[in-house]
Amino acid sequence: MDTEAITVPVRVVVASANPVKIAATRLGFERMFGPEATARYEFSGVSVPSGVSHQPMDDVETLHGAESRARNARAAEPEADYWVGLEGGVEDREGVLHGFAWIVVLAGMREGRSRTASFEIPPAIAALVRQGVELGHADDQVFGRTNSKQGNGAVGLLTADVIDRVALYEPAVVLALIPFRNPTLYPARGDET
Repeated sequence: MDTEAITVPVRVVVASANPVKIAATRLGFERMFGPEATARYEFSGVSVPSGVSHQPMDDVETLHGAESRARNARAAEPEADYWVGLEGGVEDREGVLHGFAWIVVLAGMREGRSRTASFEIPPAIAALVRQGVELGHADDQVFGRTNSKQGNGAVGLLTADVIDRVALYEPAVVLALIPFRNPTLYPARGDET
């Protein structure tokens, strides 16, 4: 009697329950490894702390948030194969606030990182962020929206969805996967460089 081989899914855990971050991760994996290969991948999200403020205010804090999210997802779901941390942040450059995100991917002893493109935050929204309002809430106030951070986000609102949050994050997910696509070129953590 012939039996089909049981295929064990590859589990990818995104360190957030935000559907935007899960969708961007899934699309990034599909672009990097192909839809046929990733057809057996399972993508899920888990809410974990970032270890940084609700609104990271510079590049270093934002990267630390993405790293912490990925590590906390690994601790929460250690049986998975990949853990992905995505953290959005802002940074002041010569009086102009810029929005961006860091992506960190962990698997085995390997780690990949990438940063998204950045964009200027308009002065009305930047003023609210500087007063301590999280970017997503500031967007909602200025644009009269609700929960835009789980939708198109600031970049989608500002570009009329030419680029939304998924489209902003997806290429950075692809770039963070480079060490996994080219493992012989990137030593595992702890290896000699």
